[in-house]
Amino acid sequence: MSRIQIVEVSPRDGLQNESVLLPTETKVELVQRCVRAGVRRIEAVSFVNPKRVPQMADAEAVMAGVPRDGDVSYIGLVLNRRGLDRALAAGVDEVNCVVITTETFSRRNQGVGVDDAVDAWLDIARDAHAAGVRASVTISAAFGCPFEGEVAPETVLGVVRRVLAGGPDEIALADTIGVGVPAHVRALSRGAREVVGDVRLRAHFHDTRSTGIANALAAAEEGVTVLDASAGGIGGCPFAPNATGNVGTEDLLYALHRSGFDTGIDMMAVADTGTWVCRELGKEQAPALLGRAGPFPPVDRPPTAP
Repeated sequence: MSRIQIVEVSPRDGLQNESVLLPTETKVELVQRCVRAGVRRIEAVSFVNPKRVPQMADAEAVMAGVPRDGDVSYIGLVLNRRGLDRALAAGVDEVNCVVITTETFSRRNQGVGVDDAVDAWLDIARDAHAAGVRASVTISAAFGCPFEGEVAPETVLGVVRRVLAGGPDEIALADTIGVGVPAHVRALSRGAREVVGDVRLRAHFHDTRSTGIANALAAAEEGVTVLDASAGGIGGCPFAPNATGNVGTEDLLYALHRSGFDTGIDMMAVADTGTWVCRELGKEQAPALLGRAGPFPPVDRPPTAP
């Protein structure tokens, strides 16, 4: 079986677009539940301006409360030097930076143009590596922009070439607004592989138009070995119109496991977590479906704890 690593993003990307502000202890419990389910890489927090993203205002407190059992890697999103300083002080294991492919979205999301975002990434990568912390970069709006429309593959690959100068440990291609389809994913994954060489590729999909699972499988079949997902299918970008949630981790695990991929994660434990966190957010049910439909073949399971 081919191994796929899951990066659980519900504590960060999942919560950042929700109107309900969860208390710190609930966020820590979300992380704990993911760890117990077998997740070993978690994007736990972002170190951004709390006035712009109040859902992440308690990043340091969350990092102070997460379990540290030695084999879980915690990722913090950073966009500038101030964010990196906070992340390093909080003890993250990895930092992830975002570079958006289009000028309009970059300025809406980060307040800077693409050139400045690339420069910020290069500085972050250099100083993170100097501190002994891994650094990855996400190429956002790689499959389409909410403001400028179609994004040419060569535009995306041009950004990929520029961020390589920072020596990224990983590069993620992100369908931030959920417009990609498998053919697009296959083509861009192949193009990126030719550009990045031995640098590990990761993919990040949103299920805005119900193509997220198909896109994730297409990426896996093209040799992408790391996929982002969010328990319950919660999430979205607060600076993108009509943003909806990430691919549900439990639904993605079902598709991967049935397709012959191994993740080392208990998908029903994640489904229980997705149901739980959606209740905490005041949702009647999770956007992800496995928690309602159950596994196949069916199995007898003990009652789920509240």
